[in-house]
Amino acid sequence: MVKEEMDYAIGIDLGGTSVKYALVSGAGEVLFGGKLPSRASVLAEAVMEQVAKAAGTVKEEAAKRNCFLKGIGLGTPGIVDETNRIVLGGAENIAGWENIGLASFLEERTGLPAVVGNDANLMGLGETKYGAAKGCSHVVFLTVGTGIGGAVIIDGKLFNGYANRGTELGHVPLIATGERCACGATGCLEHYASTAALVKRFGTLASREGLAVTGEVNGELIVRLYRRGVPLAVKCMQEHFFYLGRGIAGFINIFSPQRVVIGGGLSESGSFYLENLQRVVEENAIPDCARNTEIVIASLGNRAGCIGAASLVL
Repeated sequence: MVKEEMDYAIGIDLGGTSVKYALVSGAGEVLFGGKLPSRASVLAEAVMEQVAKAAGTVKEEAAKRNCFLKGIGLGTPGIVDETNRIVLGGAENIAGWENIGLASFLEERTGLPAVVGNDANLMGLGETKYGAAKGCSHVVFLTVGTGIGGAVIIDGKLFNGYANRGTELGHVPLIATGERCACGATGCLEHYASTAALVKRFGTLASREGLAVTGEVNGELIVRLYRRGVPLAVKCMQEHFFYLGRGIAGFINIFSPQRVVIGGGLSESGSFYLENLQRVVEENAIPDCARNTEIVIASLGNRAGCIGAASLVL
């Protein structure tokens, strides 16, 4: 049976480790999905081939299901030009990812219209249209992981700044006399409040204090130790809440959104995470700016990127 009543799109979420792909309906439902290695440490050409392979896989599945494909949306790390077609640069986790005509490449390989956007922006768009901020017109989205990405939704539309160069929310200079960030600036929110920053801080202090840790040090381990009341884990998590909470308070003071949506693995670790963040935010946000703001955890999980990317063309 031909599904004439609804359009469908290919959503692709490109990361430093994997290329996630999905067949997404106009209602934001994922009908089919999977992932491939991104080969980000090899060459830009290798990454592009993986992206084309992912798109081809979904296109074949859509044909089997008789789904009409309206096009391809792709989320990528880095800065995308104002036409939503070319990756200009700024993706430290993909080798040679500069001046890549990604939309034209996908169109040539698949015969479908293609649109490209920043990955964090599209996660935020997905959460706004179909997830934790559905029904809201003013939203700030943060994804906390290896880095910190963000998106700002104003009047229901992505705010990208002039020529699509803005909303690098992880690179707000938070600490004036802080350490150098990977972006080249000093004291960025990402450098102090990301999961990578938390892991680095814990590892440094554990080594300094002679604390033996069994297994890989990652966010999951630190949360587990925090729950057990291990003093070093508690100290590091409280620092994380302090830095991230102050960053969120700043965004609330600027944008006064209806919702701040927090994504990433740490945000899913339990109610304590949101409660501690809210406490710091309340101490630092201007009450009148925060009066209508609710802080919530993202609901789409690792599907947010693909759903948000697909929504660009749906």
